[in-house]
Amino acid sequence: MSLGPLRLSRRIALAAGLLLPAGCSQPSPFAPVCPKLSLLRDAADLTRFAGPQGAPHDARSLALSARISAVPAKCGNGPNDQVLARLNVVVQARRGPALNGDAAQIRYFVGITDGDRVATERDFLLAVKFRPNVDQVTVTGQDIDLKLPVNKAKTAAAYHVYVGFRLTPEELEDNRKAAAE
Repeated sequence: MSLGPLRLSRRIALAAGLLLPAGCSQPSPFAPVCPKLSLLRDAADLTRFAGPQGAPHDARSLALSARISAVPAKCGNGPNDQVLARLNVVVQARRGPALNGDAAQIRYFVGITDGDRVATERDFLLAVKFRPNVDQVTVTGQDIDLKLPVNKAKTAAAYHVYVGFRLTPEELEDNRKAAAE
């Protein structure tokens, strides 16, 4: 079978393109290594009560309960030796009998560690709105974009992304007591 000169030159050009040196700025056909992602166990649930701090809690004083149910995430190669990670937080919230009105604000955080050092931690606010006669909703937070600097010696696997609710000391203690039971 004879290849015409034009078809042969296209095949040679294609083969040469596959053999470009690794240092060239061709995009990588492989998915980047992603950072580890964790939901902090002590901060995955929120139980908020009405009334003064330290007052006894019962079912009648429950204002809101919430649980982080998912943290979908994906990552890709970014410019200038970066891995770009995008995530959001999915929360299931339940209205308690002591909630005033039909809305609540829930604060959560996303942090990144680089080895043993906290590189960054940011708070986000999630608006929860209950429709009339509906006591449970699922709400998805905003897309959060993270830029992780990488190089040949350090991949995105060196980072750890963690997520949780921003709790009061009392709420954190309640979560720890519930986990111990």
